[in-house]
Amino acid sequence: MLFTTVAFHYVTASNFTLKWKRLVTIKAMIDEFEKLKDSEIESLLKAPLLVCILIAGADGTIDKKEIREAISFAQKQTKSQSLLAGYFGEVSQDFEDKLKILIQGYPYESTQRNPLIIQELQDLNNVLPKLSKTFALALYNILKSIAEKIATSSGGLLGLKSIGNEEARLINLPMINNPGS
Repeated sequence: MLFTTVAFHYVTASNFTLKWKRLVTIKAMIDEFEKLKDSEIESLLKAPLLVCILIAGADGTIDKKEIREAISFAQKQTKSQSLLAGYFGEVSQDFEDKLKILIQGYPYESTQRNPLIIQELQDLNNVLPKLSKTFALALYNILKSIAEKIATSSGGLLGLKSIGNEEARLINLPMINNPGS
């Protein structure tokens, strides 16, 4: 699982070369990433996963419906003709496995986990301006779409697509600045 090596810093002497080669491949595949540092690329590739964990876990419980919705959304994006199809081609590979690994790296309690994730998402404010405005805005909007899809996938009265209070507070991803403004 080469991508996991890139996204989650499982770097040992034996796989350092694989990590470096994989980042070179990603930079070549996604033109927007050519001028970015490796850590910035990792932040961008982790962003949909972080949004998923933040919104799905906002109410204190990450349920299977929310995870399935995030996986489905990411996979659909790879088949689209959008500017982000190549990006989601990378993100959607082993999405569920990467999500599980990432969740394990954070505290169980949402009150402890969410501030850490919010800080990581705020770090995108330093990366998005380095991308073309079109790509950055498309990524920003798709992250908000992911948040909305996840928030409406579970919960409410009899599971009728209602958004909880904590999800509602986070759904617009106020920690990420709109690169279009």
